[in-house]
Amino acid sequence: MNKRLCSVFAVACTLALTALCASAQTPEVKEKPRMYTYVAFWTIPRAQWADEAKQIAAEEKTLEKGISDGQIVAFGNDQNLIHQNDGTTHDVWYSAMSMAGLLNLLDQIYKSGLPTSPVNVSATRHSDGMFVSRYYNWHSGSWKGLYSYTSMYQLKADAPDNAVDLLSKNLVVPLMEKMLADGTIHEYEIDTEAIHTEAPGAFWISYIAANSEGPDKVNAAIRDSLKANPLDGRAFASMVDPNPHRDYLSRTDATYK
Repeated sequence: MNKRLCSVFAVACTLALTALCASAQTPEVKEKPRMYTYVAFWTIPRAQWADEAKQIAAEEKTLEKGISDGQIVAFGNDQNLIHQNDGTTHDVWYSAMSMAGLLNLLDQIYKSGLPTSPVNVSATRHSDGMFVSRYYNWHSGSWKGLYSYTSMYQLKADAPDNAVDLLSKNLVVPLMEKMLADGTIHEYEIDTEAIHTEAPGAFWISYIAANSEGPDKVNAAIRDSLKANPLDGRAFASMVDPNPHRDYLSRTDATYK
């Protein structure tokens, strides 16, 4: 039985790797310097949403200074559009090229007293996350009222150690770069946790659409790509457990250096 299981796994891995190699018709994708992102998630009562908007505007002054000082490379905030009973309603985030950049700015935010403001104290749920990405790109600029789409995936226990690298380089990044080049999206990134508060093996694919038509265009591009290269879907499925998969859609304000 063990030999049979090993044989099945070997065939699955061979199929996945063959599909990835076959689909790699674009220039080689190389990982970039690590980019770290700190996210504060909040569940704010609906009656306090206007106060939360004022809070975010006040916090942006510190984040804008962080951009000008070179501590961070991006910042923004999201308002969740698909609400769940136990889910968050808002988040505030910023990105830097080192953990030190995040922590130094976080220290300034704590000293400002904003985290203990009345609207934050009114939150019914709160959590933080720190993520790291080696595959990302963006257009420089500031935008308000855009749409962000994030998909969370969990690797299978028997996925290769470099599964996120394989999927990023050969499937995700080439498609996202096309969407970035034609203006469908303004930013994308593939994240894993830098500080693990979830089980290891999770990764997130996120993008900021340029307008409300963006998610439709990205989804259509994914369908066309899988139709043209069926083995890509099999390669993805061979490494990813479909059960924990979740999607998130938000309204986003963002600034990228």
